[in-house]
Parts: sequence; C-alpha cells; structure tokens
Amino acid sequence: MIEAKNLTKVYGDGTKALDSLTFSSSSKSLTLLGKNGAGKTTFMRILSTQLMPTSGSALVEGYDVVKDAKKVRKIVSSIPQEAKPVGISSPYEHVAMYLTSRGLSISEAISRSRSVLKDVGLWEVKDKPTDSLSGGMKRKVFVAMALASDAEVVFLDEPTTGLDPLSRMEVWSILKSMESKLVLTTHYMEEAQELADELLMINRGKLVMSGSPSSLLKKFEGMVRVEGTGEIRVGRTMIKYVRKDEASYYVGKYIIKPISLEDLFIMYAGDQELTYDSS
Repeated sequence: MIEAKNLTKVYGDGTKALDSLTFSSSSKSLTLLGKNGAGKTTFMRILSTQLMPTSGSALVEGYDVVKDAKKVRKIVSSIPQEAKPVGISSPYEHVAMYLTSRGLSISEAISRSRSVLKDVGLWEVKDKPTDSLSGGMKRKVFVAMALASDAEVVFLDEPTTGLDPLSRMEVWSILKSMESKLVLTTHYMEEAQELADELLMINRGKLVMSGSPSSLLKKFEGMVRVEGTGEIRVGRTMIKYVRKDEASYYVGKYIIKPISLEDLFIMYAGDQELTYDSS
C-alpha cells in the first residue's frame, strides 16, 4: 500500500512542490498524472527515499519513508526521470551490476539479466557501449534494470519516454506481467489507460482526483470533445464539450473527437472547470 498524509515539500527557493498531499492506494498499478511541475517527480522521489519531505508522512508497504528508509530501499526499485547510463558499460553490464548491488549472486544476476534483456528487446545490443545506443534504447536499459530487480514496489518516472510505439508496447506487456506493484508517471494518456488500475492526478502539489480510469471517465459519459470553438483554450485551440446527441450540429464545421483520458488531463490537470454545453 502507498500512503501519504499531509505530505509537503518546500524547496530552498520557496517552491512548494507538494502541498498537504493526502491519499492511500492498495492498487497493483498506480499512475500519477499532472502537468510538468505538478509535483509528480517530487512525490516519487520521496516515496523511494531519494528526497526528504518538509513535513507530513508517507508509507510504502507499511514502512515510513523517513523512519524506515533502509527497509523501504530493500523492497523498492526506482528509475528516476533523470537517470543516465554509464557510457562505456553495456546494457548487460548495467543490469548485472545493478542486481549484484541489490545482493543477488553473480550467477543469478547473469541469468536474470539475460532473460530481461531479451524481454525488452535489447538482446541484440547487449554488449554494445550504451553511449552508442539511441535515446530510446538507453531508456530501455533502465526499464530492464527495474524489471530485473523483482522488487515488491517498482517506481518508474516516465519509463517509455523516447520509445517508438512498438517498443512502448513491448514494455507495457512486460510491466503488466510483473508481480511487483507499480507506481509510475507518464504524459502518455494511452499508457495510463493501458497500465493503470488507479490514477492519481496532481496539480500544484495537491490531489485533484483519484480513481480507476473507467470511474473517472464517467464524468464525461455521453459527451464528445469539439475542437475549434468553445471557451476552453489549449494553446491556440478552443475546446468545448457537448452531448453526443448535439454533436451533429458541429459536424463538418469543427473537429469532433471521442472522450479519452486526455480530456481528464485537459479539464483537471490545469485550472479549468468542467462545463456542459447545452446550446
């Protein structure tokens, strides 16, 4: 279970990244959503004991991330967004060294490294220096390290950034087959839809909403998105939401799109308020 109670983080320059965040989740796969700067990465770093909170508390599988930090580190694996590979080391060496650092024997580390590198599609480049690989492949090296860890809880901060659609689907299939609990952040709404048992949306360090994708999308039940008109501005695009039986008026004049998690993001990750157009 992941729990937070009045969790607050204020950086030295006065930036309040988390503002009394309170929630609990026992879901196998928890996905954090929010704009850049919403507080997602800060939250992930606190949960994985990489960052101290200013106040409040957080628990991972019952262990306090401050008081029981050593115990938390034994049961979690974390791949931060800013992780960079050691250029001269191969993917094979990265995974194997990571596993031995977690206490696995050399033989077990080698066996597990071989298996996971095949699963994530890195077997053909397993012996190449990582600095010779593409950005997407470098990211897959870190995904492989997390997958191989067999930790109780795996934290992944934007795990598929830079991956092509096929590689992303490969990673999704592996993540869904893992026995570990997953906590991840993503800006890909289709990834959140594919992987999340529960969504947690944060805005300006505060909890905006939480729930399963299907339950949250019920807020838009019976509606479609119209682009090109409306009161909601996203960049240069104006948006409104109308009921399906009213959509025919807009056909041929504007772009009509079905509702998706992208609409939750538009309406709740920022400062918009959901309005229904009945004109």
